[in-house]
Amino acid sequence: MAHINLLPWREALRKQKKQEYFSAVGISVGLMVVIWGAVHFYMASQIDNQIARNNILKNEINIVEKKIEEIKGLEKQKEQLIARMQVIEELQGDRPAIVYIFDELARAVPEGLYMETVEQKNSSITIKGKAQSNARVSAFMRSLEESEWFKTPVLDEIKTTSGRNRSDREFTLIVQQDKPKVEEEKRGGKK
Repeated sequence: MAHINLLPWREALRKQKKQEYFSAVGISVGLMVVIWGAVHFYMASQIDNQIARNNILKNEINIVEKKIEEIKGLEKQKEQLIARMQVIEELQGDRPAIVYIFDELARAVPEGLYMETVEQKNSSITIKGKAQSNARVSAFMRSLEESEWFKTPVLDEIKTTSGRNRSDREFTLIVQQDKPKVEEEKRGGKK
C-alpha cells in the first residue's frame, strides 16, 4: 500500500482553525469592548442627566423654600395688622362710651352734691366731690347703681369739713364702668 503523507495538510488545517479561533476571540473581545464602552457611555450620560435633574430640583426646592419664608413673613404681618385693626375697632367702639358715662353721671348727681374730680383707670372710675349731707351721697350712689352704665359703687371715704356757715361732706367714691347689653349687642352685630 502506498503511503500518503497527510501531515502538511492537517497542519495547515490546524493552523487555519487556530487562526479562525483567534480571530473569533479577537472579534468577540473587540465587540465586547465596544459593547462595554457603549453601555458605559450610556450609563454615564444617564447619571449626568439624573444629576442635572437633581440640581434643577434642588434649585426649585430652594425657590419654593424662599417663597414659603416670604409667605410666613406675610402671615406674621397679616396677624399684626389684624391685631392692630382689632385694637382700633375696640378704641372706635369705646369712643362714644365716655359721652354716655358723663351723661349718666350728670343725670345721677342729686341737688346739693357736686363733683370735683373724675378719674378713670381701666373700668374703675374714682369720683371725688362735696355734698351737703350724707343722704345726698347715698342718693348719688343709688342713682349710679340703677344706671346701666355703672355697677357696684363703693364709698371709699367721707369726711365732714366746715366752712362759711355750713358744713360739707367731702367724699371719694369708686364705681365700676359697665357696658349696657344693648351697646354690646350693637358692637357684636357690627363684627
